[in-house]
Parts: sequence; structure tokens; C-alpha cells
Amino acid sequence: MDFRAVERAILERGVEWDFEPTLDRIAALLDLLGSPQRAYQVIHIAGTNGKTSTARLIESLLRERNLRVGRFTSPHLSSMRERITVDGEPLSEERFAQVYEEIEPFVELTDAQGGRRIQFFELLTAMAFAAFADTPVDVAVVEAGMGGSWDATNVADGTVAVVTPISLDHTDRLGPDIPSISQEKAGIIKPGATAVFAQQELAAAEVLMRRAADVGAVVAREGLEFGVLGREVAIGGQLITFRGLKGVYDEVYLPLYGAYQASNAACALAAVEALTGGDDPLDVELVRAAFAQASSPGRLEVVRRNPTVVLDAAHNPGGMQATLDAMHEAFDFPKVVGVVAVMADKDVEGLLELLEPMVAEVVVTRNSSPRSMPAAELGALAESVFGEERVHVTERLDDAIDQAIGIADADGEFAGTGVLITGSVVTVGDARVLLKAEGA
Repeated sequence: MDFRAVERAILERGVEWDFEPTLDRIAALLDLLGSPQRAYQVIHIAGTNGKTSTARLIESLLRERNLRVGRFTSPHLSSMRERITVDGEPLSEERFAQVYEEIEPFVELTDAQGGRRIQFFELLTAMAFAAFADTPVDVAVVEAGMGGSWDATNVADGTVAVVTPISLDHTDRLGPDIPSISQEKAGIIKPGATAVFAQQELAAAEVLMRRAADVGAVVAREGLEFGVLGREVAIGGQLITFRGLKGVYDEVYLPLYGAYQASNAACALAAVEALTGGDDPLDVELVRAAFAQASSPGRLEVVRRNPTVVLDAAHNPGGMQATLDAMHEAFDFPKVVGVVAVMADKDVEGLLELLEPMVAEVVVTRNSSPRSMPAAELGALAESVFGEERVHVTERLDDAIDQAIGIADADGEFAGTGVLITGSVVTVGDARVLLKAEGA
């Protein structure tokens, strides 16, 4: 099979956001595969926002220590191959297809046991674990797809469990409030693990601490055991001083924008310190080298100048607030034009209300997902927030981007108007392809 045929076969197994509260199927499949998830150490990451950025930062630190690293993240921006990387590179099309073909007979055996067949995300999870074992990697950095306890990735026992900030998202599946969502995400904390917690709302922190106590996990909390001691805006990013679990790391350049990325980096640093064991800090030059080459595509990513076009995949109010705070800090745009396409099942009004004070005009559209809210429906919601005169409705994302750039250009080359494209990971992935961003 070629890559496109494999991609179609995986997509035929359902949708990413549809899961049942059971690990029976994925556990049965991995048993047939020889439990590949036990062949290496695992750093497991859950949370609402910042998971992928944190995973990439952890990977960068581990690779700088000359370790072979597998990374499994979701969703992808442009290609399904992005989800499974080894040594910082997505599996090639040939290797991706080969891994699928190698496990396909075992998938069919699992399906034949009856009940619901192996689903989309379960299959990709099994492929990732199998590919990492076959390489082999020293450490796998694994991001939960949705939730934690019942997420397919939770068949792995993380030596380190990282929980990034928790906020309301996927409430139809994870629960209606912060405590219930936190309870689901806390399920990745296993007996004897080290649990690294980003700063959390009190309601989330209480649930996470209770889970850690119940399973005997060692706890490291941002703002207490580790954190950001200081930071200042620098060209193309920020200069940070971290307090880690084992020492202080000063003058660390991070080519990512915003306080939330500094927090992600602090959690990544604490996770790697916890994994290494012992009392000695990491070499500060190693930390500087690792973070200096960090990247997070689709997260406040500048993909064009004159006018400046920024992509950000914020898709819930917590993520959007972090994005807007970082925009205020890192860019001095006198005016911002927004391009927004969102999924219909999100808190759309909440996103628009957060955007309204920053964005002078907004072009609303739809992305390539069948879950995308129709442009006309999004336009009506936007008009109720922004007022009719500030809203433009365009059916196609490419036309919406052209329109927003045209509005910025009309202000004059030296006006400094910026364009922000946001609302969904799919929106940003589509925009990266349209704007031919690096790696798209």
C-alpha cells in the first residue's frame, strides 16, 4: 500500500474525537504486538492547552542529551505523518505505510474478537508505539489525544506525567466543569511516577493533587518546586531564567512568544530533570542549545512579512486568552485584522468575545473540516459581537486570507497592520499550506 491508501484506510475507521471509556481494544491490540509501549521510557502529557508545544520542547532537550526520541502528538497541521516523529522528523511516507502494513494483521485479529473495531486514534497510537519500539527509541514523548484516563495513549505507564493548564474544552465528552475534566486528565498519573503540573486553577489543582497522593506519585508544581524566575522580550522570542527542580538556568533564549510558552518550557525542563534522576542539574549550555532551536508550528507562527501574518491554533477560551496576551507583548501592531474559522462544537461566542478588543476587523470563513461552522452562521455570531460594519463573511479560507491581507495592505506599507489567522488547528494547518509555510 502507498501512503495515500494507508491514510484512507485509517480515516475510514472513524473520527478522532469519538472515543469510548475503555482501553480494552487498544490493550488487546498492543498485547498481540508484544507490548511495544513497554520497550522504552515514556513521558506522558495531558492537559487542555500547550500539550504539543511542551512535547516538542521536551523532545528538544532529550535530543540535545544525545538520546533517540519518539514523539506522538495530535492533531496534525498538514499531514498525518506529523503525529509520529523519530529524532525530530515525521515518518516518511514509505515508513508510515510500512508500519501500518506490519500491524494491520494484528488489527484485523483484534477486530475479529467482536464489538467495536479499532478506531482511528487507537490505530495511530498503536502505530506510534510499534514504530518507536522498532527504531528503537530511548524515550517516547506521548501526548494524550483527548482526556487521559480513557485515552488510547494511557496504555503506556509514564515515568513522568505532565499536566499542562486545564480549562473547559470537549465538555460533551470529558465533563461539564473543571473538576470532572481534571479527573479524566489526572488518569495519566501512574503509581510511582513523577507528576509535573503547570499552574492550574484551584479546582483543577485539588483534583490533580488528590490523584497524585492516591497513587504515590512525586509532585512537582510550577510556581512552587519549579518555574520561571524572570523573562524579557527578545527579538524573535524571549530571554528566560528558569528555576528547575535541580538548579537555576539563566539567560536561556526561547524563539517562541508569550508567557504561556515560557511556562511550557519550564514544565518541559522539569520533566526532563525528573526523568534523568539524581540531584545534579542539567548542563545550562545544553538547555540553552536545546531551547534555542525549539519550534512550535502554528503557535504564534509568523509566516509572512509586509504585512505580518501570524498563525495561531487557539480553539478554546483558555488558549485564545494566552494567544492574545502574547500578541500584546510580542507585537506592536497598531491594528489587527483577524481571519477566523472555528469548529461548530466549540465555545464560538467565547472566542469571538475575547478577540473583539484586539481585532479591528474580522474576516470569518470556514476550514476544510466537516465540523467547521458555516461561514454565514459564524458571520451572524461575529456581527453580534463586533457589529456588522467590522465583519466580512467569505466562504473560502484562501479568499478570506487574501481579503485580510488586502485590508492590511490598504492601510499602507508603513502602517504596521497585522493579520492573525486563528480559531482551530485545522484552520492553521490549511493556512500553512495556502501560505506555503516552512514544513507545510
